[in-house]
Amino acid sequence: MKLLVLGATGGIGIEVVRQALEHHHMVTAFVRAPERLRPFAGRITVVQGNLLDHHELARVTVGQDAVLSAFGPRVPVGKGEAHLLRDFGNALIDAMRQAQVRRGLVVSTAFLFKDAVIPPAHLLGKLFFGGVMTDAEEMEAILRASGLDVTIVRPPRLIDKAPTGRYRVSEGHLPLGGFSIARADVADFMLHTVENGDYRHAVVGLCA
Repeated sequence: MKLLVLGATGGIGIEVVRQALEHHHMVTAFVRAPERLRPFAGRITVVQGNLLDHHELARVTVGQDAVLSAFGPRVPVGKGEAHLLRDFGNALIDAMRQAQVRRGLVVSTAFLFKDAVIPPAHLLGKLFFGGVMTDAEEMEAILRASGLDVTIVRPPRLIDKAPTGRYRVSEGHLPLGGFSIARADVADFMLHTVENGDYRHAVVGLCA
């Protein structure tokens, strides 16, 4: 498959790129700063640009089979980034429509699961990451309203650990006791989902 990876220099994004190559996909990474992708030189296409510019994003989306996004804000969020995810959601949907690409997988946050009790994800999010939650919620609303074949992936606390391939998945909920998951396993889920065509128009919780 031809896959466009956004947020490719972050922890999940680099794993998506690495594992996509292992799966023999053709990878294009659209990034602001490509330096962290040097280990993949010659094996992927790297395009430098602005993820919030839907014209630039549309040009690199043309011809792709799917878009996999691990893009997100750095915490703590800067003053000028309060609506970063909302603006990204608008740019992504505009770009996918222009490029006539329907399939997308986008990483969000488990803090938006209001029914999570163990852990109390929504409460913790409100207490410590209220601004990020609001921004992510606005992004998700844009993605859902688009009518495109988007899967929203909501992981809990992300850890750096080798991929296990063993994690729990629940549509519309965070699995009970879902405290954490390896970034590499989030990438594993995203790739298998885009390959299998599962969870279209769905919000998915996953954890170790």
